[in-house]
Amino acid sequence: MTRRSAFAASLGLAVFTLGAAQAPSPIRVLASNGIRAVLQDLIPECERAVGRPLAVEFGTSASIKRKIEANEPFDFTILASDVIDDLIREGKLARTNRAEIARSGVGVGIRRGASKPDIRTLEGMKQTLLNATNITYAEEGASRPAIDKMIRDLDIADAVKTKTSLTKSTDQSMDLLRRGASDIVITLISEIVPVKDAELAGPLPPSFQGYVTFSTGMSVVSKDTNAAQALVRFVTGPLAATAFKSKGFEPHK
Repeated sequence: MTRRSAFAASLGLAVFTLGAAQAPSPIRVLASNGIRAVLQDLIPECERAVGRPLAVEFGTSASIKRKIEANEPFDFTILASDVIDDLIREGKLARTNRAEIARSGVGVGIRRGASKPDIRTLEGMKQTLLNATNITYAEEGASRPAIDKMIRDLDIADAVKTKTSLTKSTDQSMDLLRRGASDIVITLISEIVPVKDAELAGPLPPSFQGYVTFSTGMSVVSKDTNAAQALVRFVTGPLAATAFKSKGFEPHK
């Protein structure tokens, strides 16, 4: 190698190293499955607004809560509001930067094209569950308290127990629905609307409805406070509000 080519190679390596050093590090985001469809659509706009790439991991609010309690590194999170409040009390999230984004009710999903059951009344909901071949929902889903209350109040726990498939995530429940192993999935409406192979039969009757509100939170040890504040402004802004509405969310109340 000539001196000139060696110098050029060294210069190229230096420029590459400098460029790599100047590349912005990603903001690590832990987010609930309940907002996955909308957040995935918003990531490009969100990254432009924040000026940093996002590294997003999704899971149930309960599973992400355990990760945060175990001190897994992260900068920003969006979870069910009650989980956010628990983590603030535990000293894992900063009291600042908590902002409510949107809420989703609980609904019944069926395979697209299947006959829609009438679940507008308590009796209709009861008969739909009793007539189902198999019912599925996520064991740790944010909708679980509303589902448990409904089954208890309808006094059908024993009747549906043997034909209920509890899963680790709504994704798994949707897979059962898609394959015909289940004919009904119960979960957040925001997790039904975006699924192309599924269709919303309707929300739970009003007396059983349990809305889940999602809120933002920031790690108490994050050094990216400015980026976190920019994320809060974006996900509570008008562009995000339109996206949330398109996926079955309602404005928070």
